[in-house]
Amino acid sequence: MDQPKIERLLQIMQLLSTNVTYTIEEMKKATGMSERTIYRYIRSLRDAGFSVINSPDGRYNLATIQKGVLDISQLAFFTKEEAKVINELIENLDNNVAFKATIKRKLATIYSALPLCNYMENKRAGANITALSKALRAKKQVVLHDYESANSDEVKDYLVEPYDFTTNYLDVWAYDLEAGMNKMFKIARVGAVEEKGEWQFESLHAPREVDSFRMSGEGKPIDHVRLKLTLRAKDLMTEEFPVTAGEVFQEKKRWYWEGDVNKFEGIGRFVLGLHREIVVEQGEAFKAWLKGEAKSIGKKYGE
Repeated sequence: MDQPKIERLLQIMQLLSTNVTYTIEEMKKATGMSERTIYRYIRSLRDAGFSVINSPDGRYNLATIQKGVLDISQLAFFTKEEAKVINELIENLDNNVAFKATIKRKLATIYSALPLCNYMENKRAGANITALSKALRAKKQVVLHDYESANSDEVKDYLVEPYDFTTNYLDVWAYDLEAGMNKMFKIARVGAVEEKGEWQFESLHAPREVDSFRMSGEGKPIDHVRLKLTLRAKDLMTEEFPVTAGEVFQEKKRWYWEGDVNKFEGIGRFVLGLHREIVVEQGEAFKAWLKGEAKSIGKKYGE
């Protein structure tokens, strides 16, 4: 499936905003777009009021950005009134629209003006996505400061090589230099991002599959699960896990979700929290996991 037009336009904008100049041929290789398409998007940027510079040697970039920081606000500024309108347009989208969160995070990735950041759910996450995007494109290592690790139950710094984002920019794939392995880090748990030196382990970068409940796998999925949901459970699931909005379906006035899972913790937390409104119709291994968790809870509270 072709990339949406807005995504391709943003891709060109990000390329030209890096203080690196590109020829049309280099942009073709970097984006996979045709020469005609690239020229069309350059015209679109100029028509929108951006200053696209074409040097005598045929290299393009946007107007100079100070200190190498990706900051489109120096080229096009949204007033408070304009930002309010944009905010209302996005917030008026139904929460079941899977790309609602994506729109916000993509704006955060390319835009850091305060009026637009006011409507971001998490300003810190927006700034971190911007910093990680810049480091990823430049193939730089970063320090993830004060990362709150759920696995080790501690807050610490991680020196990593970020190389890919997951759906909706909720997580970043990165090579952890200390552990010597690829990990998925949740961006909301990052305190701050500090850019360091060049990548050293690019050949080892390898993102793993992530299921609809944001769990990464070691190989094949561990189970195939089918859930029967009440309307409330369906709404809560698609709000918390936007990817599922395109996966739920209706049969005989009942809602269902079906798919593969990589770990039981993600889907399990959701099902346990709404166990009165969800029936697990398929997934024998998952059912056994749920029984074990229920037994453990019973023991904890003396039953």
